[in-house]
Amino acid sequence: MEKNLKQADVNLVKIVLFGPESTGKTTLAIQLAKYYNTVWVQEYARTYLQRVWNQERRTCEPKDIMPIAYGQIALENSLAQRADKVLICDTDLLETKVYSEEYYGGYVDPLLEKAATENLYDLYFLTYIDTPWEADDLRDRPEQREEMFTAFKKALEENNRPYILLKGTKENRFKKATEAIDKMISSKGNLYSYSDLLSNE
Repeated sequence: MEKNLKQADVNLVKIVLFGPESTGKTTLAIQLAKYYNTVWVQEYARTYLQRVWNQERRTCEPKDIMPIAYGQIALENSLAQRADKVLICDTDLLETKVYSEEYYGGYVDPLLEKAATENLYDLYFLTYIDTPWEADDLRDRPEQREEMFTAFKKALEENNRPYILLKGTKENRFKKATEAIDKMISSKGNLYSYSDLLSNE
């Protein structure tokens, strides 16, 4: 089953929206996909766990993590074949790994650990918690937003992932994101430094 957690080999700029629940990731993913006339990869966990909630009235359990991981990468690989220059991902396996660690006492399935480390993306947008909390059937821990944000930021830094922190209004986030993606599209295939692109202040 390990091969099912590997990314498809595609020549695209791969972007990940990364961060805690209710921080504007999906809204921005939709905006970016429309702007670049491409596709966006939804968070498979939401579809999977909504079905679990509707059918069994339970929330996520450890046994659900790997089906979510397999579903996420399968969805990404399928949509990558339809993307134009840019693939916008609402999440990735590194985010799945963070949730596994935070919710289940630090445990991560070894296959997920390996894939989350080996699957690579060109740039992450880390979404800050300055957006209103919107409750639904699946979201929890509104009182631990700062703690979860810290966990996501730590994961990016420990895995040496290039990222830009997005704060503020939807308009400001969109502007900062498109400026960065435009630079990456124009530089794709060339050797360049991220130092003039990344600003994590």
